[in-house]
Amino acid sequence: MQSNFRITIYTRKNCCLCDDAKRAIRDARTKAVFEVDEIDIDSDPALQKLYNDEVPVVEINGSKAFKYRVSANELLKKLAARQ
Repeated sequence: MQSNFRITIYTRKNCCLCDDAKRAIRDARTKAVFEVDEIDIDSDPALQKLYNDEVPVVEINGSKAFKYRVSANELLKKLAARQ
C-alpha cells in the first residue's frame, strides 16, 4: 500500500519531548500508512538555528503540524482531514 503522506520529525538527542513524539508517531503508524523522516537538527547549523527552541517539530507533507507535543490520535485526525 502506497502512502500519500510523509511525516518529518525534527528532533535532537536527549530530548524527552522528542522521544514522546517519536513514540506517538510509531503508535499512529499502526493505524495509518505514511512515510517517516527523522532529522536531527544538531546535524545542520541552519536547522539548529531554525528549530533550536521548538523541537520536536512534526511536519505533514512539508507543512508544520505540531511542535513540542504530538499524540497519535491528533496525528491521525490531521491525516484523516487531509485525505
